[in-house]
Amino acid sequence: MVKETAYYDVLGVPPDASESQLKSAYKKGALKYHPDKNAHNPDAADKFKELSHAYEVLSDPQTRGLYDQYGEEGLEQGGGGGGGMAAEDLFAQFFGGGGGGFGGMFGGGMREQGPKKARTISHTHRVTLEDIYRGKVSKLALQKSVVCPKCDGRGGKEGAVKKCAGCDGRGMKTMMRQMGPMIQRFQTVCPDCQGEGEIIRDKDRCKQCNGKKTIVERKVLHVHVDRGVKSGTKIEFRGEGDQLPGVEPGDVIFEIDQKPHARFERKDDDLFYRCEIDLLTALAGGTIHIEHLDERWLVVDIVPGEVIAPGSIKVIRGQGMPSYRHHDHGNLYIQFDVKFPERLGGEDGAPMSEEERQALEKVLPPRSTDDAPPPDAMTEDYALEDVDSQREGPRARGLSGMDDDDDMHPGGERVQCASQ
Repeated sequence: MVKETAYYDVLGVPPDASESQLKSAYKKGALKYHPDKNAHNPDAADKFKELSHAYEVLSDPQTRGLYDQYGEEGLEQGGGGGGGMAAEDLFAQFFGGGGGGFGGMFGGGMREQGPKKARTISHTHRVTLEDIYRGKVSKLALQKSVVCPKCDGRGGKEGAVKKCAGCDGRGMKTMMRQMGPMIQRFQTVCPDCQGEGEIIRDKDRCKQCNGKKTIVERKVLHVHVDRGVKSGTKIEFRGEGDQLPGVEPGDVIFEIDQKPHARFERKDDDLFYRCEIDLLTALAGGTIHIEHLDERWLVVDIVPGEVIAPGSIKVIRGQGMPSYRHHDHGNLYIQFDVKFPERLGGEDGAPMSEEERQALEKVLPPRSTDDAPPPDAMTEDYALEDVDSQREGPRARGLSGMDDDDDMHPGGERVQCASQ
């Protein structure tokens, strides 16, 4: 009787399944769940790996015996649970190797392994909104590894570099240890070559790279920030990354990151701007001035009699961001905040005169009486007082905290617009 049946369950076979049953179950499951046939189903890739691992264990009589007797824990202690063959390699070996097994059966698409490639160097390139609006070419320097030109990446004199006999050039050695009835198998860095896979005598090492095969080089790249480019856009330089002997050079990728702006907020190709105007401009019209991202000043007229209410939004079409790799622009949306005077009246805090009050009565709509009490209601008269900020500040924030600024995209800081 077996200790665990999880691997058998993955393949859908009983614990006493024959070798042919295991093969048949793996073939059926691997073809069904192969990632190339399930590109839009990430769960299939996990299932494919489970199937391949289960078959790899159960198809070997030695590891199957360990699993049947001790379960997965026994495999780990006995050296059969870690590492192993990659799922794609097992699939290729089972169906004839190469890249044609899956593609030949389905006309398509087993991923090409291709030549090995050095690592990709990734950087974030932070740019201002002005740079994105106008476009810019940035010169960015980076450090990368290049193949040593003196020894051509050998690490030493020609003919002096020998493959390590202790690990056969792999850099790792497999060790075995007896633990009771089981044998533990593990890998360790080869002590003869220190994991390099090669032996170079000190006197034969390259003087420029000291046997490392590569040296560090400074490289300057010209990064073109196109007009209207969005945050997250990646600019790729193929073959400009690290180099290693015998592999393709890596790539360099710069990811655009737009810095926050003090006056404008961007959403796609539109710009949002907060503008504070005085009460007179809001009621009687005037002119406001907006400094744009290319140092132009937009002169915007507010028509007399067109009342600008606090929080109202207007648009200037075609004055937003340039559309990336197109010839049009988004819009500029302006949200107005109206700054009310602390009091109306003459200089030095003098109260409003009767003439001034009557002038306002003529130009403003009549007072609303919607909140007037019924004629027979009992009334009492009260006067308003200013809030003492030191004594009552925390209590008086109940309403002021509700005012807010979330009606529209918050365009950085609120800007006092120059008005005439």
